[in-house]
Amino acid sequence: MSSVAELGERRIIDLIIENLDKHPRMAVPFGDDVAAVSISDKLVAVLKMDMLVAKTDVPRGMSLQQAARKAVIMNVSDLASKGVKPIAMLTALGLTRDLTKEDMVSIGRGLNAGAREYDTYIIGGDTGEASDLIITCMVFGLSKPDTMMTRSGARPGDILAVTGLFGKTSAGLKLLEEEVKVPERLREALLEAVYMPRARLSEGLALAGSGVVSASIDSSDGLAVSLHELRKMSKVGFRITDAPIASEAEEFAKHRRLDAYDLALYGGEEYELIVTVRRGCWRRAQQAVGRAGGSLIRIGEVIAEEKVVLQRDGREEVIPYKGWEHFKTT
Repeated sequence: MSSVAELGERRIIDLIIENLDKHPRMAVPFGDDVAAVSISDKLVAVLKMDMLVAKTDVPRGMSLQQAARKAVIMNVSDLASKGVKPIAMLTALGLTRDLTKEDMVSIGRGLNAGAREYDTYIIGGDTGEASDLIITCMVFGLSKPDTMMTRSGARPGDILAVTGLFGKTSAGLKLLEEEVKVPERLREALLEAVYMPRARLSEGLALAGSGVVSASIDSSDGLAVSLHELRKMSKVGFRITDAPIASEAEEFAKHRRLDAYDLALYGGEEYELIVTVRRGCWRRAQQAVGRAGGSLIRIGEVIAEEKVVLQRDGREEVIPYKGWEHFKTT
């Protein structure tokens, strides 16, 4: 009999889903960034719940306030990828006995700071005793059925784009693990990416409002994994022609003699949006995101063959389905 360590997170999810009855008014299929239920012909309730566990999600040096804020960001980012504004949040806290009054204040402040950053509120929740700190948040929003972006609409010829560059968080985590000496300005930039991630909510709302996005996903599991998830749901493939590598990741890679492409493709925890834009609509998409104060970076195109490939140094290489996975990744 297989253990959860052998199964991995994705197979575990599949097994649970296989044993669930499907809601008759389910507006988004299993496997997308959020869950959604139609509550009328013109309105969809959109929900997301994500869990932060200290052992796997809180790197060395991150304060409890930053960790609690991150738990909020994890959830808001998924709604951002659907173009849905969060209305309210619940939180459930698994607390260890050694936590102090001051720790509770820090967690409360972090939860509130994350919620107010995205113009929403924590309105209730639950607490219980646990063997490790667990902060679970659930966020709720409303959407019109025809404006919500999903993972399943990409078509060959669409433009592949992202809302930011990749690799800083992966480099920052390696910096913490290995205690590498790098220039102070680089160290600060990398640790900022680790400790203070940001959700692209304004960009997501703008893209949904523009009506030009065919598919969208949150990138928190890593660029490569997220593209493969989008590939599976849309039944298409992707060709990356301009890898979105952050200059800080490139600089760190040179210091450590690493491959900057690996940092950008297989890291995770970056909370950017990966979107496909319909042919002929690129300028409208860019303008919409620009008005929201963000940027949209063209990195490739959607192809018919169901694979993810990267054009690099005059050749094309297949990008494997590789990245962080709970239970399997150590």
